[in-house]
Amino acid sequence: MMRLKMLLTAVAVMLVAGAAQPAGAEPVQIRTDYSVTLIGLPVASARFVTEVDGKSYTISGDLRSSALSDIFSRIRGNASVSGKVTRSKLEASDLLVTYTSGPKKQRIAITFKDGNVRSTVNEPEARTQGADWVPLRKGDLRAVLDPLSALVFPAGAAVCPRSLPIYDGQSRITLHLTQKSSRPFRTKGFTGEAIVCAVRFEPNSGYRKTSSSIRYLRGLKGMEVWFGKHEAADLYAPVYAKVPTKIGQVVVAATRFGG
Repeated sequence: MMRLKMLLTAVAVMLVAGAAQPAGAEPVQIRTDYSVTLIGLPVASARFVTEVDGKSYTISGDLRSSALSDIFSRIRGNASVSGKVTRSKLEASDLLVTYTSGPKKQRIAITFKDGNVRSTVNEPEARTQGADWVPLRKGDLRAVLDPLSALVFPAGAAVCPRSLPIYDGQSRITLHLTQKSSRPFRTKGFTGEAIVCAVRFEPNSGYRKTSSSIRYLRGLKGMEVWFGKHEAADLYAPVYAKVPTKIGQVVVAATRFGG
């Protein structure tokens, strides 16, 4: 269940920016910062740097829980991904995520080729799963996205409606995006209209059927992600997200978008 929580954290928090560059253009580096609050209280922050060089991209960043959250469990995470930019998405070749949650440490390394998973390394290895575990099928590792760059789209691509097949090293889920409206959004580096998408969570494999968290997420309504366009880089990336939880609403908001 910890791995699924990290996937959701990646989807909701590790919202990064990157985009295609015309052939021969100079490399572009973009910084994106996010704050995470729960019922208005700060719980985490994330910082990412994306560099695009022609048709190649790299993303690196870190996630840190706030001093308030550290009272309960200190969380620190670092992530990096590299790959190529296509017309409709960022297609990863290598993903590395390391994080600590209290005394627990985890390292996840995934390699991809043409959107398919070639290898997965988990350190420490996952424990033996029970009878209620839904195992990964061979087809679940084909045509998937990594959780860091799944929500970044070149400007010519559809933002929503669309479905995003995501693999995090253990779980395979699909996020279904449906366009709702547009809303004004303002932060450092960005002022303009954001595309508002409703989000529906669908578990596919790599999870426990009896998990109360899975049942909650499957039936959850009210999740949203807002996408802003970075004009210089010619891309859409998240600037705001909200996720209702049993104890209150989690809000992820860009405090800096670009620059």
